[in-house]
Order: sequence, then structure tokens, then C-alpha cells
Amino acid sequence: MTNIARPLGFFERYLTLWVILCIAAGIALGKLAPGFATALDGMAVTVDGAPVVSLPIAVCLFFMMFPIMVKIDFGEVVRAGQNVKPVALTLVVNWAIKPFTMYAISMFFLGTMFHSALGPDAVDLVKVPFGLDLSPGDTYGQGVAVDVDGVTMLQVPLWRSYLAGCILLGIAPCTAMVLVWGYLARGSDGHTLVMVAINSLTMLVLYGVLGGFLLGVGRLPVPWQALALSISIYVALPLAAGWLARRWLLASKGEAWFRERFLHLLTPVTIGALLATLVLLFSFKGEVILDSPLTILWIAVPLLVQTVLVFGITYGLARWLRLPYRDAAPSALIGASNHFEVAIATAVLLFGLSSGAALATVVGVLIEVPVMLLLVRVCQRTSHYFPNENTAAARHP
Repeated sequence: MTNIARPLGFFERYLTLWVILCIAAGIALGKLAPGFATALDGMAVTVDGAPVVSLPIAVCLFFMMFPIMVKIDFGEVVRAGQNVKPVALTLVVNWAIKPFTMYAISMFFLGTMFHSALGPDAVDLVKVPFGLDLSPGDTYGQGVAVDVDGVTMLQVPLWRSYLAGCILLGIAPCTAMVLVWGYLARGSDGHTLVMVAINSLTMLVLYGVLGGFLLGVGRLPVPWQALALSISIYVALPLAAGWLARRWLLASKGEAWFRERFLHLLTPVTIGALLATLVLLFSFKGEVILDSPLTILWIAVPLLVQTVLVFGITYGLARWLRLPYRDAAPSALIGASNHFEVAIATAVLLFGLSSGAALATVVGVLIEVPVMLLLVRVCQRTSHYFPNENTAAARHP
């Protein structure tokens, strides 16, 4: 039976308010104490000069994910992996639909509707693609090689640089924070964790392939080190710690103590870590947001449309397939959310820290949490449209 009827706790009930306050606090911290925010932002593990894992964010994400991992019954994970329909639905949406809808929506808004507002003649300087030996004046795709202080850079239309950042978000399905969204929506933790594992492995194969195809940039490298390091720290570490802690606590304290006295203490830890993560993220990028409010808006619109559209497609298909709510909700939330940590790292790695592509991935952070919280509410309010697990099993033996 589902657990969707369990009432929301105090932190969860007012989570939208806490998120708004933390975003404001983060932006204020970045503006009032830029040195402190810069020092925290500099505490990162880098790959080829790109900050792949922020250590403060990694600590916050660990305490966000660990309580969820401890709660997971890994027998449920095995059972969820044997349920073909929700797994197939999530894979199809994430890898056969979502990247292409992101490309089409971003191209429409950035290349057509907002083209004049972004500046038709505005240009951006990005890194020369790996493996290319260009001289100033050479052309490559939509770019022209130019000399900038003795370094060859590629000058491209600014809106195309933003488009590249949106694409990098669209091909990076969420593999970390989606566990929080699934938990808040009262979805199946087992199904969510199975899809986190499958998407993590699939990213290693398809991320570079889809990126190279959609960006139209030949020889796009697969960021193996960045992907592997990010997945290891953001997903594998709290997963292993949660599994070990669960086994030890059940063996030493018993299941009654574990469920009645321990588990209820963990939700504030998850929510508190989520809010601390928001303060850190927006303290790092608050100045950028305040300096370019209209640009942020133009980029945010296609990202918002994409998020809501993919959620609607997945949720609708789950309803059509008559999936139980516990599988339908996480499937839709996984499809809607993005792994913005990997997208940001890849944008910096491929295009440069000051590129429009990197800015677009930061906007992904800006809209991710508020929009996903809204979609969690949508799931909670529409759960009665889906069969429960017993009804689904009776109709599809």
C-alpha cells in the first residue's frame, strides 16, 4: 500500500516559504560578503580546470541524501527493478524525448521569440573545442576564431551559447536531488533509486553522444572523469553510507527502535540540508543573477516550459499505462528534473567559466527547486487519479 496519506511535517508543510527565504538569504550573502562566498566556491575538486564537485555542496548533499538512503528497504529496490513498465517509461522519457524537446523549446525561445531581446548581434567568447587547431580568422560551425590576449577563442552568437547551456541541462537527468522530490511526493523510494542507478550508468554512455549531436560540435569529449566523480560523490557515497548504517542499526537496535524512534528524526535533517544547499548555491551565483535579471528571465522561460512539459508528458503516460501512484510520481519527477551539477561542470569544462553556456546552467539551478516543489504539490493533489498498487496488480497480473 502507498504511504501518500502520511501527513506533512512542519518543515515539509512550509517548505516553499523556507526555499524562498533561503534563496533571498543566499543572494544577500553573495552580495554582502562576496569574499566569503568566493572562498566557499573555491573549495572544489577540479577536472581539467573545471570545478566538478563543490566540497561544501557535497557535504550538504550528503546530509540531504543520507537520511533518505537509510530509510530505503533495499528489498523494495530489487522488486522495483523487476517492474518493467515504470523503468521503461523513465528511460524513454529521459533519453528519447527530453533532450529533443529541450533543443526544440530552447531554439524557439532563444533563437526566435527572444532573439532581439538577447541582442541579435551579441557575441560570446568560448573555448575552442577539444582537438581543434584553429587560427584567428578560421570559422567553425557558427563561430569565428579570434585572438584574445594571445589565446585563441571561438566567437559565437550569444544566444547560441545560451542554447548550448540549455542542451547540457536537457541531457543530464537528475541523479541526486530527485530522491528528495520522490520522497516528498510519497513515491516509491525503490523505483527512484533504481532509476538513479540506471540513469547514472546511462549518462556515462549517452551524455557525450547526445551532447555532440545536439550541440552540432564535432569531437565533443565525454567528460568521463567529471561524470564518474560527480556520481560517486553525490550518489554512491550517501547510498553506501545509508545501506551500512541501516544494516548496523537494525542489527544492534532492532526494527521497532529503528522505525519508531529513529526514522522520524531524519526528515528535518534532509530538509535542513536542502535549505543549506540553496543558501550556498545562491551565494555563489547571486551577483550574476542580480547583474543580469532580464537575461536570466529569457533563459528561464524555455527551461520552465521544458520542465512542465516533460513532467506532463511523463505523468500523462503513467496514467495511460495505469501505473500506481508510487511509480507514476517519481517517474514524472525524474523526467522533469536535471542534474545541474554535472551540467554546470560540463559547461565550464567545454565553454569556459564566463561563457553564456555556463550562465544558462546556473539559471537551471535558479528554477529547479521552486518548480520541482510546485510539481511535488501537483503530484500530491492528483494521487487519487492513479490506482494503488493492489489495484494495478489485479489488473495487470
